[in-house]
Amino acid sequence: MATLTIKNVPEKLHKRLKQSAAQHRRSVNSEAIACLERTLLSTRIDPEEFLARARALRERTPNLYVTADDLRKAKNEGRL
Repeated sequence: MATLTIKNVPEKLHKRLKQSAAQHRRSVNSEAIACLERTLLSTRIDPEEFLARARALRERTPNLYVTADDLRKAKNEGRL
C-alpha cells in the first residue's frame, strides 16, 4: 500500500476533515482516504440511462402522481 503526505493543508479544510472524521468515528487519515475514494472512484451517471430508469419506474407506477399542490400541502402540514 502506498503512502501519501499532503502538505500545506489550509487550516479550515483540516478542521473540517477532523470534524468529519469525528462524526464518522474514523481517524483523520481514514477520513481522508474515504473522501478521496468517494470523489475519485465514484462512477458518473449516464443521463440517458438515468432517464430510462426513471421512465421505467413511472410505467410501473402509473397511478402515482404528485402535484406541486400535494407537495405544498405535505410541507405545510402541521405548521402553525
